[in-house]
Amino acid sequence: SLLHKAFKDAMKRRIISANPVDQANRPKREQYIATFYNSEEVKQLLELVKDDEIYIPILLAAYYGLRRSEVIGLKWSAIDFSENTLTVRHTVHATDEGIVAKDRLKTKSSYRTLTLEPFVREELLKHREKQENMKKLMRSAYSKEYTDYVCVDVLGRLYDPDFVTRHFGDLLEKHKLKKIRFHDLRHSCASVLLAQGITMKQIQEWLGHSDMSTNANIHSHLDASDE
Repeated sequence: SLLHKAFKDAMKRRIISANPVDQANRPKREQYIATFYNSEEVKQLLELVKDDEIYIPILLAAYYGLRRSEVIGLKWSAIDFSENTLTVRHTVHATDEGIVAKDRLKTKSSYRTLTLEPFVREELLKHREKQENMKKLMRSAYSKEYTDYVCVDVLGRLYDPDFVTRHFGDLLEKHKLKKIRFHDLRHSCASVLLAQGITMKQIQEWLGHSDMSTNANIHSHLDASDE
């Protein structure tokens, strides 16, 4: 596409008389088939990693299908325990310049407010209590920069997104679980919802997709054991 535009511009400027790329065949885009966990595999995963430091990131990705950047960017101020809601509106990315936090999501549809499930609510409250205890224990050694973030390490520092990805892979290997990517927890969430009879439109809104085609092409895999 870039070459076609470049040669087209060259034709307009009369540098060349024809666009050589017109004769080229555009390569077909290969459809990505995502690997995912069914509901039982998700339950097993959460049980095995419940004491690990990235348990909460895994829980959020599995239950809500949050993107990695949305998981690490989740703030306590975005969780309303009285109204039982969780709002996705902040992200954290790994860049060449380091870790970058943004109040900007992938698309307009990515901004969404979700119901705080009872089990997740309980786990988040326990996690917040642990954080408060660590603040008292570590005192001045505890980072004050990221106090509003849910997913931080024992010293209150933001998780490096790449660390979460690598450590997740190590956990699967350690517990001899089926190999998937951290992002595939998002696929797993969609497939479990679909197996429970949730409509594609509702899944689209839950995952924050801008159109239905993404769900249909990637997240519609339904394991026979979940039917």
